[in-house]
Amino acid sequence: MISPRLITGVLCASLLAGCAGTSSVRTAKVTPIPAANPLYVATNNEDYLWERMVETLEDFQFPIAKEDRQQREISTEYKVGASIFEPWHADAVGFANRLEGTLQSVRRRVVVTMMPGEQQAGYVVNVVAYKEFEDLPGVAANSAGGATFLESAPMDRDMNQLVGQSAPSGWMSAGRDYALEQSIVGQLNYLLSRK
Repeated sequence: MISPRLITGVLCASLLAGCAGTSSVRTAKVTPIPAANPLYVATNNEDYLWERMVETLEDFQFPIAKEDRQQREISTEYKVGASIFEPWHADAVGFANRLEGTLQSVRRRVVVTMMPGEQQAGYVVNVVAYKEFEDLPGVAANSAGGATFLESAPMDRDMNQLVGQSAPSGWMSAGRDYALEQSIVGQLNYLLSRK
């Protein structure tokens, strides 16, 4: 007969071994060398640089909204900020940003621009990350009794009653997210150094 302690030990060991394995989700890598923003890239291959910029944004799981090659600009959709319970999302850099994303609704978007450098041998890549907080106008007027009829009042025939919030949620700008910008530039620098 197998003892319950042995079964519990094997189960715990297998769970810990599963948690220690590598993730199948591709996330941004940490680079030990911080890079300046804007980043000067010494390359003549504009297509290669463009693909590395797109790959970097995909590493951070930002959905691309628009790629404009003539303006040399990539814009992303808004992405809801990661919380403490979502370590696989790389958009919240550092514990303070993750805690903030846990306690407050946060969203971010990134705009990456690429301009020819002053020397003809390269490009200047600028990364700008915008951060916004959700600003609710007040408590939503959702009560359980809103759909019930009172026997003491005459029946109201208004068929256009509002259910839920009367106005859409607003977002307040929190400025730029410099930590995310540095992380994206560092990841781009890492991808370009692997050539």
